[in-house]
Amino acid sequence: MTRDADDLKARLSQAGIIINEPTTPVPLGTPWFVRLLQAFSGWLAALFLLGFIAMGMVFLVESPVASLTIGLVMISAAFGLFRKAQSDLLEHLGLAISFAGQLLIAWALAAFWEAFAYPFWSLLGWSLFGLQCALALVMPSQAHRSFSAFAACVALYMALVANAMGPVASGMALLALTALWSNEFRWPTRINHVQAWGYGFLVGMLAIQGLAHTGQSLLFVDGMAGSAWRELLPWLSVALIALALLLVFHRVFQNPISFKGRWAAYACAIVLLIVSFHLPSVGQGVVVMLLGFTIGHRVLVSAGVLSLLLGIGSCYYWLDATLLMKSLTLLVIGGLLLLLRWALRQWLNTKMATQGDRSLDRDA
Repeated sequence: MTRDADDLKARLSQAGIIINEPTTPVPLGTPWFVRLLQAFSGWLAALFLLGFIAMGMVFLVESPVASLTIGLVMISAAFGLFRKAQSDLLEHLGLAISFAGQLLIAWALAAFWEAFAYPFWSLLGWSLFGLQCALALVMPSQAHRSFSAFAACVALYMALVANAMGPVASGMALLALTALWSNEFRWPTRINHVQAWGYGFLVGMLAIQGLAHTGQSLLFVDGMAGSAWRELLPWLSVALIALALLLVFHRVFQNPISFKGRWAAYACAIVLLIVSFHLPSVGQGVVVMLLGFTIGHRVLVSAGVLSLLLGIGSCYYWLDATLLMKSLTLLVIGGLLLLLRWALRQWLNTKMATQGDRSLDRDA
C-alpha cells in the first residue's frame, strides 16, 4: 500500500501536480470516557472549593452588596479560566464557579428588589435576563453560551409571567431561534456562537412549553392579569409564529419556486396560524420542524416533532372544555391538515406530470 502511494506521488510530481502535505501531524482526539472523567473531576473540585469559600465567607453572603461583589469576582475568575482552558477539567471548573457566581448575583438582586411589592418578580426577571444575555455574548465557552441562552429564556418567562404575558415567552424564543438558525452561516467567524445560542433558545422554548402544559407558572404567584392582555395574548402568540414562518419562507424562497408554489405555502401558513390560535405549541412545533427540514438539521426536526406531540397531547388535560369538545377539536384540526396534505400532493403530482409531458414533447 505504501509503495503504491509513493508511485502515485511520483507520477503526480512528474505531471507537474504539486501535493501539499500537512507539516504537523493531526492531533488525536481525547476518548469520551477520559473527557467524562475530567468533567467529573472539575465539578468535584469546584464543589469542594465553593464549600470552603461558603464556610469561610458565610457572613459576607448575608449582605447583598458582598454577595454581588463575590458573584462578580467569581464570574470574572470563570472568564479567565475559559480563556486559558486547554482541558475539560478547567472548562467544567469554570462552569461550576460561574454558576455559583450567578446564584450569588441572583440572591443579591432578589434582596435588592424585595422592597418592591408587585414589580418584584418582574424586575428580578428582567435583571436576570439582562445578566444572562451579557454572559451569552461575552463568555468564551460554548457550553456556557448555551446555558446562558437557556437561562435568558427562563428569566424572560419569569418577567412576562409577572405581567400576565407568560404565553408570549415561548413565541419570543421561537422567533429568536428561527432568526439564529436561518442565519447560521452569515457570520463565518461566529458559527459556533450562533449554534450555541440556537441550542439554548431551543431548549428554553421546550422548557417554557413544558411549564405551560403542566399549568405551572414557575413563580408560585399569579401575575396581575388585565382583561385586555388576556384577550390579546392569543393574537400576540399567533403574530410571533407568523413572523417566524416568514423567516423560514424567506430562507426557502431564496431558491427558484413558482408563483403557485408561493401561494400554496402561504395558504398552508394561514391554516397553521388558525390552528395556532387555539394550540400555540402546535404551530411552534411545525415551524421548528420546517426550519429543520429547510436547513437540514435533524436535531431541530426532532425537537419540532416533540413540541408538536406535546402540544397535541396537552389538549387532553384542558379543564375548560369537555372531552367531547376536545375530541371534536382534534378531529377537525386533523381532518383539515390531512385535507391540506392531500390537496398539496395532488397539486404537486399534477405539476410534475405536466412538466414531464412538456419534456417529452420537446424530445419528440
